[in-house]
Amino acid sequence: MTPQISSLLVANRGEIAVRIFRTARDLGLATVAVHSDPDADALHVRAADAAVRLPGAAPADTYLRGDLVIKAALAAGADAVHPGYGFLSENADFARQVQDSGLTWIGPPPEAIEAMASKTRAKELMRAAGVPLLDPVDPATATPADLPLLLKAAAGGGGRGMRVVRDLDALKEALRAASAEAVSAFGDGEVFAEPYVERGRHVEVQILADAHGTVWALGTRDCSLQRRHQKVIEEAPAPGLPDTLRESLHAAAVAAARAVSYRGAGTVEFLVTADGRPYFLEMNTRLQVEHPVTEAVFGLDLVALQLRVAEGAALPLTPPQPTGHAVEARLYAEDPAQDWRPQTGVLHTLDIPGQVRIDTGFTGGDTVGIHYDPMLAKVVAHAPTRAEAVRALAHALAGARIHGLTTNRELLVGSLRHPEFGAAQLDTGFYDRHLAALTETAPDAGTAALAAALAEAAPAPDAPLAARLGGWRNVRSQPQTRRYTSAGTEYEVQYHPVDHPGVRVLSAERHLVTLEVDGIRRMFHVKRNSNNTEVYVDSALGAHTLTPVPRFPDPQDRTEPGSLLAPMPGTVVRVADGLAPGSHVTAGQPLLWLEAMKMEHRILAPASGTLTALHAVTGQQVEFGALLAVVQEEPQP
Repeated sequence: MTPQISSLLVANRGEIAVRIFRTARDLGLATVAVHSDPDADALHVRAADAAVRLPGAAPADTYLRGDLVIKAALAAGADAVHPGYGFLSENADFARQVQDSGLTWIGPPPEAIEAMASKTRAKELMRAAGVPLLDPVDPATATPADLPLLLKAAAGGGGRGMRVVRDLDALKEALRAASAEAVSAFGDGEVFAEPYVERGRHVEVQILADAHGTVWALGTRDCSLQRRHQKVIEEAPAPGLPDTLRESLHAAAVAAARAVSYRGAGTVEFLVTADGRPYFLEMNTRLQVEHPVTEAVFGLDLVALQLRVAEGAALPLTPPQPTGHAVEARLYAEDPAQDWRPQTGVLHTLDIPGQVRIDTGFTGGDTVGIHYDPMLAKVVAHAPTRAEAVRALAHALAGARIHGLTTNRELLVGSLRHPEFGAAQLDTGFYDRHLAALTETAPDAGTAALAAALAEAAPAPDAPLAARLGGWRNVRSQPQTRRYTSAGTEYEVQYHPVDHPGVRVLSAERHLVTLEVDGIRRMFHVKRNSNNTEVYVDSALGAHTLTPVPRFPDPQDRTEPGSLLAPMPGTVVRVADGLAPGSHVTAGQPLLWLEAMKMEHRILAPASGTLTALHAVTGQQVEFGALLAVVQEEPQP
């Protein structure tokens, strides 16, 4: 019989570690965190009863070192290990090592992990179990009739090692790039190809199994809204599925679990074509990022059930009945308008109002670094109907105050309020069609700049009474001028304390300005960061980050024309073959590949011309703004 758990180590970081610790505390368990050096003061460390350092910064040196994690668990007196998701969660060897060390593994049997670890081997098992599959395509014999193709890494997930190929001439390079990325991410370069289904839906089934033969199919989730093959918005149940299709997905998921004698929580993922045909994609042998929507609909705590199953408890023969609808949005520190570029720096404020669930690994004042996924939080709304849940989630995100980093918040709000999403017209091509419209600059930045200027001019609360009663300036007849930039646009504000075209100032304080704009009363919350380099203005009209423009620009800000600067801190993982000073390059040609926060970014030639300098080498770590190369543009004929 499995002994009862008394102390739990979570072999992970961020929001999933914090979320697991929350349940562990509710169950009366002691908690142990592990952390890399950059995470020494992270929220998951602060949330645990004890913490053990994993020396280093990169995941390969820390969270992926199973030997160090097990050593930490034993040293801290933990008797169980929960892997969360990502990192070592689907590593069968690690699961075995945990068990061989006398610790309880909170996950499926290592043999089940191993069976599903390779997507190619998993498909063979599923075919034998009668689960419907897309037929594989041999890249060596692919013809135009096979296009488009989807290349996928056999190991791992999260969109790494995936490429869509629409031209046979691009297949060879796509295979090479996908394999290289798979090696970097998972240590396994195996890549396979299958038909790419246009406008398909990503639908999955949450399963939970015990050691006594009971397997639950806990409804469906739709995860079709994705960027770079990574999920952005998820919901349960998947809307608009016919009962027959829903039942067949449940049956296929249960068959997949039974085929590998599964135990614990897992997810079976399917691609559903536009005409309603389902195909098995993969089985994730772990807790999913999007598990909260299933918890909300079924009224369950999946982490608590994982722990009880690991202790040998039997599940009831049938799960509870679902109620209502739940929608989850992943809030990322990234710029969707700039190729989803991840952001790093200090998160000054993270405040999300409303009756929503927030799973996060950050609080205001924390730093978002370069080494890990840029997800800040998962925000979940649950309501009796889908429309109510979507509306509540959009309202909470629209009212959030998130300062210090560019995020995908506006994209999420726009997605949730988009007519296609509202009508449940869901497919994986949503952002291919609508990204440009959803990333347009928020309107009314000029009014936000006015509010920022008025707040800056307002006297401090502790200023002398005469200053607080007498306005902002000794000569009130003369307008004052301030300039700000927002999303690349400069705004010049000339203002009086009381008079502005179309705007009436009702009150102005350092952090709150109330204006009557075209007859409508609006409140603008204003906050400056600690070094006064940015101003954040939040209102019902939108959120704006403004950068005050100095009166005299710093001449050191000028950069040599054609300079390629690192758009974020990261690691140079590849330099184009044969690239060297003197090479001729063409506009848009990929010159370098930079990896940051688990994503790979191409650095492109800004124009056709000659490479006059190359400062980057493979394996080099670079800081934000570092000079990577210089391209001298060729003269125009």
